[in-house]
Amino acid sequence: MKLSRRDFFGAAGVGAAGVVALGAGGVAAGRAASAVEGGAAAGSTTGGAVPFEGTHQAGITTPAQDRLHFVAFDVTTDDRATLVRMLQAWTEAARRMTRGEDAGPVGAVTGNEYAPPDDTGEAIGLPPAGLTLTIGFGPTLFRTADGVDRFGLADRQPAELVELPAFAGEELRPEISGGDLCVQACADDPQVAVHAVRNLARIGQGVVGVRWSQLGFGRTSSTTSDQSTPRNLFGFKDGTDNLKADQPQALDRFVWVSGTGTWMDGGSYLVSRRIRMLIEVWDRQNLRDQQDTIGRTKGSGAPIGATEEFDPVDLGALPPTSHVALAHPSNAGTAILRRGYSFVDGSDGLGRLDAGLFFLCYQSDPATGFVQVQRNLRTDKMNEYVKHTSSGVFACPPGLSGPDDWWGSGLFA
Repeated sequence: MKLSRRDFFGAAGVGAAGVVALGAGGVAAGRAASAVEGGAAAGSTTGGAVPFEGTHQAGITTPAQDRLHFVAFDVTTDDRATLVRMLQAWTEAARRMTRGEDAGPVGAVTGNEYAPPDDTGEAIGLPPAGLTLTIGFGPTLFRTADGVDRFGLADRQPAELVELPAFAGEELRPEISGGDLCVQACADDPQVAVHAVRNLARIGQGVVGVRWSQLGFGRTSSTTSDQSTPRNLFGFKDGTDNLKADQPQALDRFVWVSGTGTWMDGGSYLVSRRIRMLIEVWDRQNLRDQQDTIGRTKGSGAPIGATEEFDPVDLGALPPTSHVALAHPSNAGTAILRRGYSFVDGSDGLGRLDAGLFFLCYQSDPATGFVQVQRNLRTDKMNEYVKHTSSGVFACPPGLSGPDDWWGSGLFA
């Protein structure tokens, strides 16, 4: 029997407390089975389903999909039990949606026609498209900006989970920064990613509210060796020397939390940055200046002084203020797993595109990961062409151990 999106939520949908009623529903034909059976090509997730459970959360070292919908939420309740029930409901909905099923047990078109459906329906007929959903917890979930411990979690806040320090030249907008929770939805179909976020927001009504969100397209890094290196909106190959899923020793050193004896072992810390690229200014620079700014040739992606993209970087051959010279692990002294996307969000009202890079990176400690790299970029020539406008840091717990596990079970234990 083919399963649709139906083995968790009851037809009642979101109750007065904002949490989906826990209960069993019927079973109806869905779209998941044929999509999963189609599988995914090597180095890609296109069409197939990505396992939701495992040692680590999917969506970190998973082959980077082409589309992103990232959302940060503020928790609007002060009741711990209500928040826990929502996280459990979210987990079941996420488990279903990553299989290509409806978010709830009744589905988008079956059930009482006088009751709201428990799935919004825009993904009907679409395959799983490699959907991954990754959750993270922000510092303000543990203590508000005023220091209030709403959920009894203050003593469980990791020392590594603190707001990022200020960096020179950034122009952060508070309304699109931070958040108590975040969900990163990646897929090879934008409608599948948006559908997933929309349904989690629907399920969370009355418990959480969307603080800000960001759509992304065209991955700007590779997370597996058999993926080709993509190009960013400056036209350069991006993430050539990114950490890869097939480098387990490097991942253990730089990405995964281990040996702490806490709920974060097996997890990772996520830093998000919305980086506006001043593309009109960039487009007026000559090719030589562009290449000297990046530290690579625009065509092949080879480091300056080399001939092929993956040739070793010779720091002595690079302009000392080039991005590669300052950010390369051999100079920065650390490494991060990048997982970014391009964005174009209309115009800025002054005849210029509001476009750039939504930068995501994972590391075992933001202080020795992103913060160390960013401080190393103080003299980066690329700073002339970018502005950081949004920032967030989140603790992403380990993966789920089985079908009864749920997002945040270790934290709220």
